[in-house]
Amino acid sequence: MNDIDDSKMPLLDHLIELRSRLLWSFLALAIAFGISLYFARPIFGFLVQPLLESGQKTLIYTAIFEAFFVEIKVAFFAAGFFSFPVFATQLWRFVAPGLYNKEKRAFLPFLLATPVLFILGASMAYYMAIPVALEYLLGFGGNVGGVQQQALPGVDNYLSFVMKFIFGFGISFLLPVLLMLLERAGIVTLEQLRGARRYAIVGAFAIAAVLTPPDVVSQLLLAIPLCILFEMALIAIWFTRRRRAKAEAAEGSDEATL
Repeated sequence: MNDIDDSKMPLLDHLIELRSRLLWSFLALAIAFGISLYFARPIFGFLVQPLLESGQKTLIYTAIFEAFFVEIKVAFFAAGFFSFPVFATQLWRFVAPGLYNKEKRAFLPFLLATPVLFILGASMAYYMAIPVALEYLLGFGGNVGGVQQQALPGVDNYLSFVMKFIFGFGISFLLPVLLMLLERAGIVTLEQLRGARRYAIVGAFAIAAVLTPPDVVSQLLLAIPLCILFEMALIAIWFTRRRRAKAEAAEGSDEATL
């Protein structure tokens, strides 16, 4: 018991501490939102680059307030992204005092890996999946029965399209963290995950079918990485379980010598 913080806080103090952490988190979100709102147009300009590279040079808005609310959404999207480190830090500072040292060492890597994997997934969506999807979806333009069919995407429609891809890929890439946390908590075992491999593959393609357009290439761009991440999670669980077993054996031998 000597490796846990000695302070024992009553419920009211825990609630006060939680309120303080939430206030700092939402203050960071508000500051990031204000800054992001000022730079909303450059941020949206970055998000429209895949559309521009696909040959589409026009975005329209049909409602009077549509363009304004798009900038609000862009600012909130960017604020949530940039303020995540503060949220994660406040969460860690709230939870850490109640953890043993070995629990801190076990939990901290998951906390650090979460933004890295999310950025990796979001980058894959932006640089690979979205251009492929746009090339497919904008290919329906042209002459149809003597009528010229032309794509005129709206600003709000395009922003929702991009955010769906970025968040979908980013959250999907957190699969290894989720599986390792479930195994660490004892909810699932490595053997159960290995036995569910075929269902995981089906689930990966089902998720890809929901989060991507109905073309095969876009679905494969998400489904295949999900299957690879599932296998990587199994390998990581095997390594961490082996390391835990060695650590427990070493502690047992030390206690036996004492």
